[in-house]
Amino acid sequence: MSTSICPCGSGTLLDACCGHYHAGHPAPSAEVLMRSRYSAYVLGLIDYLVATTLPAQQSGLDRQSISDWSAQSTWLGLEVESAEVFGGQPEHAFVTFTARWHDSSGEHSHRERSSFVQNAGHWYFIDPTVSLKAGRNDACPCASGQKFKKCCASYFGA
Repeated sequence: MSTSICPCGSGTLLDACCGHYHAGHPAPSAEVLMRSRYSAYVLGLIDYLVATTLPAQQSGLDRQSISDWSAQSTWLGLEVESAEVFGGQPEHAFVTFTARWHDSSGEHSHRERSSFVQNAGHWYFIDPTVSLKAGRNDACPCASGQKFKKCCASYFGA
């Protein structure tokens, strides 16, 4: 049992916070998933980062680059600005946040508005750096059974 404070900024113990999701429990919201992903970067949990990315994008992730960035950075904090959840099936959300870290080239701050989709009881990060070959009338890569244009198209590159 970990007695360390969770890196996500909640002030809660890791085991009672993001550690619960790292252990395999599905995150109940896009914001919680985003916080747990930040904590995974801090803790070097690359498998978790891959598993919580939209499954259709997972093979396009550069695991080594993710691992290197995670290990070579000193993580300085996370601030969540907003979480917007949209109804429908599947449910979508945007989470706006700023992550701060220090590496060999100095201190950095990155503000992002990330897209998420929930399918089969799990939230997934839609990675804007991983391209998909999905046409407007193709099946949506989130596996909702809908056409891409009616489902996730507007959340890619948001």
